[in-house]
Formats: sequence, structure tokens, C-alpha cells
Amino acid sequence: MAKSPDDMANTMIANMKEKTGKTLEQWLAIAKKSGEEKHGGVVKFLKSEHGLTHGFANLVAHKHLKSDAGSAAGGDEALVAAQYAGPKAELKPIYDAAIKVAKALGKDVEISPKKTYVSLRRNKQFALIQPSTKTRVDLGINLKSEPAKGRLEKSGSFNAMVSHRVKLEKPADVDKDVKVWLKKAYAES
Repeated sequence: MAKSPDDMANTMIANMKEKTGKTLEQWLAIAKKSGEEKHGGVVKFLKSEHGLTHGFANLVAHKHLKSDAGSAAGGDEALVAAQYAGPKAELKPIYDAAIKVAKALGKDVEISPKKTYVSLRRNKQFALIQPSTKTRVDLGINLKSEPAKGRLEKSGSFNAMVSHRVKLEKPADVDKDVKVWLKKAYAES
């Protein structure tokens, strides 16, 4: 069975000095000095200015910004609660409907909350759920073999980690089409 995201992160941290020449603590100090406050900015800085691979730069950015479940106070539940707090609270039933479908795909589905979205993984990420506006949850799906059509849009600038996006405005939008797309993405991961 594939390692969990936490297991993979711990392995990367254990190997970081050997692979990059610096420890996580040293990279965190460099990230702090960069002045970057957004994940993408930290990743870009570490890759372009220090030659880190995307995987290590991404890990350092998450740890620096405390945007992964392992770094966030309260863990997974706190990250999800923060995503659906305040004006986005009414979107939580949409998230719950999507998670229910994802869990039904198989016992190997990993639900991995981040600061602004929840990653759905198997061997690799096959989808993500993100409350994008006060009225909409975006479901990002990795279906590179599937053409964009109708509700299954190209991801565009939404998120580079997925190939498509489906806009969800109510729990009923997590319908048979969404179930088919998630099942296919899960099977391909």
C-alpha cells in the first residue's frame, strides 16, 4: 500500500540534508528570509534561487506557512473547519457530499487537508476539493485523458495540480456525473 502523505513528508525530511545539502530547519530560515507570504511565492523562490526540486520546495513552503495538516494546530479537522468558517459555512454540505463519494471509492482513499483545499489521494492525488467563493466549491479532478465538456471544464488557472474543474453550488451537484469522473480519476491514480 502507498505511504500516507505524512509518511512521505517524514521520509523527505529525513533525506533532506543528504539530497539538498541543508536540513529542514535551515530551509525554513531561508524561506523566512525570502519575505514570501504565499505558497506559490515560496516554492518559486526556493526553486529559482536555490535550485530545490518542486517536491522539496513544496514541502518547505507548507512547513514554513504551516499549511499542511502536520503543521497546523488542531490537525486535519481544524484545517477543514477553517475552510468552511464564516461566509463559507453554508458550503460545508457540498464538501460533505463530495467526501462521501470519495470515501466510497475504496479503503485506500486518503483525505489530506491543506490550508485552502483538501487533497484526495490514492497512489497520487486524483482530486481536490476547494471552497473557492462564498457560493461555490470547486472540485478539481485529474482526468488528463478526458476532454473538457459541459460541466467538466479545463482547470485553467484554477489549480495546476488537476486537469479539470467542476463547479459545485449545492450538494445535489455531486451527482452521477461527478461520481463517474471521480471513479475514473481514482482508477487512473
